[in-house]
Amino acid sequence: MVGTNEPGTAPRPEGEPDYRFTLANERTFLAWMRTSIGLLAAGVGVAYLSGFDVPGRTVLAMALVVLAMSTGGLAYRHWRVTDRAIRAGHPLPRPPMIAVLSIAITIVAAWALIGLIRS
Repeated sequence: MVGTNEPGTAPRPEGEPDYRFTLANERTFLAWMRTSIGLLAAGVGVAYLSGFDVPGRTVLAMALVVLAMSTGGLAYRHWRVTDRAIRAGHPLPRPPMIAVLSIAITIVAAWALIGLIRS
């Protein structure tokens, strides 16, 4: 059985969501993964490549790596929950990652700034 479509779109199986929603969800997941990789690179950079002496540099690097790990894990969880909501026709969930990541990056950036000012 073929589902109903908007004019100019390809037929899709009954019960399947519009592929554009699924692909948008995938792009969002990939954006979160890029953020995770960037945080990981920042953690490695602070640990091994930084030329300035930030107080607690090792702890700062570890915080960035843990934040990268959390972002990667939460990205998958958000993708899965959103995919289920799209397929069931439910409202999309609000991602807690946005608040957590914003606060954590602000704290880490302030920590690095204080270290730069002191050095």
